[in-house]
Amino acid sequence: MSQQTLAGTLAFRPGEADVSHRFVVGLLGSGIRGSLTPGLHEGEADRLGLAYTYRVIDLDAIGQPAERSAALVRHAADLGFDGLNVTHPSKQLVQDGVDELSPEARILGAVNTITFHDGKAVGHNTDHTGFTEGLKAGLPSASTDSVVQIGAGGAGAAVAFGLLSTGTRHLVIADIEPARAEALAARLAPHFPGSQLSVTRTDAVAGRIRDADGLVNSTPIGMTGHPGMPVDPDLLHSGLWVADVIYRPLETELIKAARGKGCAVLDGGRMVVGQAAAAFELFTGIPADAERMLAAFRQAVS
Repeated sequence: MSQQTLAGTLAFRPGEADVSHRFVVGLLGSGIRGSLTPGLHEGEADRLGLAYTYRVIDLDAIGQPAERSAALVRHAADLGFDGLNVTHPSKQLVQDGVDELSPEARILGAVNTITFHDGKAVGHNTDHTGFTEGLKAGLPSASTDSVVQIGAGGAGAAVAFGLLSTGTRHLVIADIEPARAEALAARLAPHFPGSQLSVTRTDAVAGRIRDADGLVNSTPIGMTGHPGMPVDPDLLHSGLWVADVIYRPLETELIKAARGKGCAVLDGGRMVVGQAAAAFELFTGIPADAERMLAAFRQAVS
């Protein structure tokens, strides 16, 4: 399809379904040639009867530095893409390539989804809804009044925002770099005046976990290539629910240890699928079936 033909089809707005449209979207990031995201999107589109092509724009494969991320966003818009998903290391860098930011993306300082409509590029962040919707579906009875979160990086920012948005009143953010946790708390606190945010070092979190309802790992510790656990397993107790944002592997050492202690657990599959489902709806205007996407995702990683 030519650039002119693609550009001429971008007449619908997010939230308005157009099943006759031929969708072209992509994923921008580094080291992403093995990503499961294209299959998630294209599989759901097939089930909905949509013409939908998902491209991978791997910075490593095309020999482009991360600093070119914003320029690549504008290039994708010129080529007639409907939107992009964005991952490491481009979530902050793409902001110079968009015309607008959603309120959540502005607060978080990170973009993981960009839509191109009516000549305008809009940056969104669906990571936080991916986590909260996953938590609601996977642990529907879990109390989120008091939560300890390990990690204050990009995933941590989305998790913290999601928890506070859904009513967490006491949130402890722990990080091996206290300054990073303090910066995240300072950025979020003005938007959630009814919640109490506190920070600590990861190695000083024991007492906080004892009194918490839930524990979330939003660090890379436990993923393939980064073995281990973010906290001492002896701190886990059966009154605690435990969630991990990692999805490769789904059964991290933390999840395995927590299940062994009788904790309710939530692996990272629901978060990755939740953010993908939200992005799919932004691209197409059509709600995705998150449970159906989750089943396909679990089959792909098994």
